[in-house]
Amino acid sequence: MAAREAARPGTGDARRGAMPCDIAPESALAETLLARLRAASLDAPGVTRASFGPGERVAHALMAEAAATLGLEVAVDAIGTLRMTLPGQDRDLPAVVIGSHLDSVPHGGNYDGAAGVVMGLAAAARLRRKGARTARDLIILGIRAEEMCWFAAHYLGSRALFGLLPPETPDQLRRADTGRTLAEHMIEEGLDPTPIREGRALMDPARIACFLEPHIEQGPALVAAGLPVGIVTGIRGSLRYPRASVSGEHTHAGAVPRAFRRDAALAGVALIAALERRWIEMERAGADLVCTAGILATDPAHQAPTKVPGFLRFSLDIRSEDAALLAETDRWLREETARLEAERGVRFDLGPGTHAAPARMDARIQDILWRAGERTGTGMMRMASGAGHDCATFAGLGIPSAMLFLRNENGSHNPDETLDMADLAAGLAVLTGALEELLA
Repeated sequence: MAAREAARPGTGDARRGAMPCDIAPESALAETLLARLRAASLDAPGVTRASFGPGERVAHALMAEAAATLGLEVAVDAIGTLRMTLPGQDRDLPAVVIGSHLDSVPHGGNYDGAAGVVMGLAAAARLRRKGARTARDLIILGIRAEEMCWFAAHYLGSRALFGLLPPETPDQLRRADTGRTLAEHMIEEGLDPTPIREGRALMDPARIACFLEPHIEQGPALVAAGLPVGIVTGIRGSLRYPRASVSGEHTHAGAVPRAFRRDAALAGVALIAALERRWIEMERAGADLVCTAGILATDPAHQAPTKVPGFLRFSLDIRSEDAALLAETDRWLREETARLEAERGVRFDLGPGTHAAPARMDARIQDILWRAGERTGTGMMRMASGAGHDCATFAGLGIPSAMLFLRNENGSHNPDETLDMADLAAGLAVLTGALEELLA
């Protein structure tokens, strides 16, 4: 994958740009909100905002309070989506929507997802301060449950918002840390799983003119380029098997020769090694593919230094911008596991999988964002997103969608996520500049 389609340094210091003075009050608001959010969900060494849990609840309450202070209309739907609206002159027109999620991974960083919601509120604050009379509504969404480490379903909150989840989801999907169902957690939070069971949409795609998701970059491309802002061209799709396993036979480590073993650990490692070889081949051919085995564990009830492991649990996360390549890789996995079963006398079970389609970002909105960055002298580049985002749900429904990335020096899903406030201000200047056109 080409990390960037184009790059252009802005005026001034692209590594740490000077904060645009016209955006200073809103940048200060964003900094204050992010600091409050971190303090409210601190779980050292990072923050924890579990999906449909206390940390996410507090985050939504803080954003709702800030929106009310700004004079925005505040509403929460049955599944907990927070809607904060700056009314436009013609309320019958489809709205411009800015949004992201407010949950986090355990002991994660403060900015993943939350920075996008905060930037939406800051953009609304600037429009109010300038006395802007927008033609249509601006809606800022606080979306539930994006981080699938809690519930093994991608884009859970945004798919629920549009009635896209299987009806059995609330009663069958269980949270990883508690073992309790989604419905139980929702009810505990004062929410109602009924719309999900009924497949009922709580937001009409036809009422959305476009969707924008500001977000920290979760990789190193902007840091390497020395640029504060990225305009996303597309979001990788994913093929995930979070609860895969291989079963063999527990036997004596010294007494059983290799030919008689049914070693689950070696079979699992052989599959992962074969997947890496395929990944390398695809890269050499110019294809876009990334593969990860995030979990690799023998059975703690049986494992011992003197035992051949008879069970291995593992996970697979495979991503690409190419939907056909994802489907081809899935077929390859089935063929390779069958081959290893016959060769090693084991049994693979990939378990339930999740499949998220790749999403292309709207070219027109990309250009609007780019022009807004040029007007403010912001250092920018066009780039693909390797991580998944709720924006993919909106794009998949045919809603013109785009993402704005902000530089983050220390990766993501860890306590060391960073967001320099000058970079946030640069992104906010691009966002508000684009809104002038999108809301007209």
